[in-house]
Amino acid sequence: MIDRRALLRTSGVAAAAGALGAALPASAEAAESSRPGGTPAPAGTDPTEGVTRTLLQEHPSPAEGWEAVQTLVQIPRHRESGRHSHPGVEVGYIVRGDVLMEFDDRPPLRLRTGDPFFIPDGVIHNARNVGRVTTMMLSTYVVDETQPLVTTY
Repeated sequence: MIDRRALLRTSGVAAAAGALGAALPASAEAAESSRPGGTPAPAGTDPTEGVTRTLLQEHPSPAEGWEAVQTLVQIPRHRESGRHSHPGVEVGYIVRGDVLMEFDDRPPLRLRTGDPFFIPDGVIHNARNVGRVTTMMLSTYVVDETQPLVTTY
């Protein structure tokens, strides 16, 4: 079992600052300016490199055995979250950027700044940054408190 807090604190490069308007880590800024738009990450690199997940808040849910967790996810250009699922629903909002949300069981969904999204319990998905800036997503989960927040595939 993955420790939820450890995963959120150590995902990708250094954890992002805990505010929506926070500056990007220097390594993410360098990655953004080093390749022209639309150019994929170099072969052999980890497609999730530089992805950060910052835990914003965590509270017991009104439903016994469940909890509400909110995170700020930042995905640099040409990077992706990696295929994963959650033990409950994810309700999200694209704060900045363009994402292709890919699913194992349905067609992909193109999301842009200002778009909300919903991912059902257990659905395997991958958020791929297809834009020109680091994507920022606000994700709120209502999940089984006995399970890890993220299961990777």
